[in-house]
This record gives sequence, C-alpha cells and structure tokens, in this order.
Amino acid sequence: MKALVNGRMLLAEGWRDDACVVIEGERIAAILPEPPAGAERIDLGGGTLLPGFIDVQVNGGGGRLFNDDPSVESIQVIAETHRRYGTTGLLPTLISDDLSVVEAGIHAVDAAIDAGVPGVLGIHIEGPFLNVDRKGIHSAEKIRALDEDGLAALTGLKRGRTLVTLAPECVAIADIEQLVAAGVVVAAGHTNASHVQAKAAVAAGMRGVTHLFNAMSPLGSREPGMVGAALDSPELTCGVIVDGHHVSPATLRLALRCKPSSGFMLVTDAMPSVGSDASAFLLQGRRIIVKDGACRSDDGTLAGSHLDMAAAVRNAMSMLGLDLATAVEMASASPAALIGLAETHGRIAAGHAADLVLLDDAGKVIATWIGGR
Repeated sequence: MKALVNGRMLLAEGWRDDACVVIEGERIAAILPEPPAGAERIDLGGGTLLPGFIDVQVNGGGGRLFNDDPSVESIQVIAETHRRYGTTGLLPTLISDDLSVVEAGIHAVDAAIDAGVPGVLGIHIEGPFLNVDRKGIHSAEKIRALDEDGLAALTGLKRGRTLVTLAPECVAIADIEQLVAAGVVVAAGHTNASHVQAKAAVAAGMRGVTHLFNAMSPLGSREPGMVGAALDSPELTCGVIVDGHHVSPATLRLALRCKPSSGFMLVTDAMPSVGSDASAFLLQGRRIIVKDGACRSDDGTLAGSHLDMAAAVRNAMSMLGLDLATAVEMASASPAALIGLAETHGRIAAGHAADLVLLDDAGKVIATWIGGR
C-alpha cells in the first residue's frame, strides 16, 4: 500500500492540498486526510497531482510510426515515450492503410494488452473509410469503401477499446449501427458530411469527432456541415489539437462557448518526432519535415503533430484561457468517457485506476504512475 502525500491534488470533487491518495495494487483505494498505518509514504514535494492524461490519437513517438511497424515493440516504445509527457493511457493510431496493416495493428494491440504493456487502452483506426476529398495527409490510394472484410477487421480487437474514424457520408447507416452494436466507438473525421448526414450518424450511435475543424466540412450560414453538427450535438465529444498550427486559438475559443468543456478532449495526433530529435521522417513514402513545432509534407500539408499531452494542457491554458482543472478534464475525463472508461479512468477517485501524473509549477512532468507503478 502506498500513500501519496504533500501535494496539491485535483480530486474528482476539486482541488485539495490536505489529503493523501492511497494506492493498493493497480487502483486508488481511498482518499484520506492521513496515510493509513503501515502505508509507504511517497512525498510529492508540493507538486501538482492530476489524473493521468489519456490520448486517443497517437500515430507515433520516440522515432516509431505505428503504421510502419504495427508490433508490440513499436507500441511499447510509443507508450514509453508519451508517458514522459504525462500520458498514462493511449490508443495507438493507424492512419488509412491496407486492411492487412489494420489487422496487424489490431493483433499487436491485443498482444500488447495481454503482455501488460503499460498504458495501452486499445486502438484508434483512423481510416481508410474516409472521404477522399478531405483526405488531408492520408494517401488517396489507401482510402476505400467499407465492406464485410472491413467490418470484420474493425470489430476484431479482443482486448481494450476500439475507436474508428470514418466519413459518415461514405458509410451506410446500418454499418455504423453494426459497429456501435459491436462495441466500437465511432467518430467522424476526414469528412464532407452535410449537417443532415452527420446528425443521422449521431442518431445511429456515432459519438466522436476527430480533430475538430481539420479535414471536414466547415460551418456555413445555410449549411452547418460537420463542424456545425459537432458543436450542435451534445452527444459528440470533439477532439482538438491545440498546437497553434492546426486551428486558430480564436476559433477554438469560440467552439468552447458552444458546449460544455466535457464535450471536448485534447489529442496530440503525435508523430514519430515526439520524444525524438529527428527533424524529418517518412510517412507512407512521403517526406515530412518537423519545423517550428509542426509536421508538414513538402507541399505544406499538416501531417499529424509534434505535440505531447503536457504541452497540450499548457497550450489549452495559455492559448484558450482555460484554468488547469478544465484543461485536465479535457485531457483525462473527457477521453475516458468517450471510450467508455469513465467509471475506471480519468479521475482521482476511489476505485479508479491509479493512473496519475505529477507536474511542477511550470507544468512539466515530474513523475507518472500507471496501474499504481
């Protein structure tokens, strides 16, 4: 049994500086005024203890790209890299690729969870069932229609959570309903959906929006588009990349006025450059340059990001004017809720996973715990 003491703690009920978090095994056993007798005391040195960050869109890190090497070893490197930035739970993410790569990625995530690789909560399959007109950096040659083989692949994960990004106007409503019935969390992204088409997908059980504003039909005066549906639908949790490159901070501040902060989550869309000193990498044969904190192809197209979750939290405060508690909610509780883990992850509360991050006064990560370790 461990007792974390002497810290400013963001508990489920709010800030406390007079409590201790008791960890037993992989779970938080209790929040108490004083450590129980016999507990190992861990002094937090006055640091800020938060629920660990959950990133549902992680393409790579530490020099590894999940698409290039969908293996347990690759997942372990990516997870260890992002843990240094406070991410205690993540979904390794595949962008549009052949079904054989999707199946290999699913197999690797299953094996990683079975092997106990810390922090792996499931998989995010972003494509290939997208709208080629909104492909962004995704390869047009990889984008395809959803068929029976695709449905079988998307529902193949045996352990953890599956998040699928698709273009709702390119997929039959019955297929969205089938995915939802199988436990898949469906999100809209790389989409040209009309407001009507997006709302129909929401009615079918779609619950997420992948990188709001990027690669989707915009908000218009007479056609609200996918962006309008995202901001007008309380059912949808919208991922946002707060790096100053993907979306104007002013645009994000406006979006935050449209629905509660719980309707938004911070994501990184991180590429192999995070946690690496590489200034370039290859993405499906295309050269991507890392410069001024952004990842771009030679033609200037954004290709994921060079963002980590601790930086995303800091940016949400400095760029969007959020307080730390709200920024952390968007980095922990919101993504946990989207992927169906609200009862076990994303908060510091008795019974929840002991997934925690300790920050210093500058918002830099001092330590993390995953499953109490």
